[in-house]
Amino acid sequence: MTDPTTTLRDAIEDRILTGIFGPGTRLDEVSLALEFGVSRTPIRQALFHLAATGLVEHLPRRGAFVIEIGPLRLREIFEVMAEMEALCARNAARRATQTDIEVLDQLHTDCVTAAASGVGDTYYYANEAFHDAIRAIGGNAFLHQEIERLQKRLQAFRRLQLRARARIGASLDEHAEILEMIRAAKPGEAADAMRSHVVIQSEQFADLMAGLQRNQSKITA
Repeated sequence: MTDPTTTLRDAIEDRILTGIFGPGTRLDEVSLALEFGVSRTPIRQALFHLAATGLVEHLPRRGAFVIEIGPLRLREIFEVMAEMEALCARNAARRATQTDIEVLDQLHTDCVTAAASGVGDTYYYANEAFHDAIRAIGGNAFLHQEIERLQKRLQAFRRLQLRARARIGASLDEHAEILEMIRAAKPGEAADAMRSHVVIQSEQFADLMAGLQRNQSKITA
């Protein structure tokens, strides 16, 4: 069951990405608490999590405000994330046991089930469980820690990307390839497959930015 704070965070995050809360918007805890029918405490916790992602900034004595990540910085973060995830997949292909493979098989099946639900966020969290398992199998706690730090910065955009038409189906195919390369103990191929899966390619990036701009235009029109 999804944590209530996570649900609130995702809801506010969606409003930021769709332009309802544009750059510079002050996120008032009292107004948000009334709107969502909760106390200020979970709202404050949700805003704290969003500040960790870089979507929200807390200013002393002024409150929380929406900030904007530029397209160049966003692309750079995706590129770094792809390289780190590729290293995890490389390590996993070298170190995975039969039990590890069985766990990945089940998590991939969970992703298929989540995709069939038609709910993008359900697939997103199943997708993250699959990635988390590969990171754990690969070992290297420091690498895992750095990935978690970047993941906070990219979460909103990875969630949005999965809403693009046919993206979830493509993601499932990519998962299957990554899993087979790990199963076959092919480190280089596993790394290449993971890199291609995570890095946001030119067309995907253009689609993501176009979606963000379209949402902003609807709000300002």
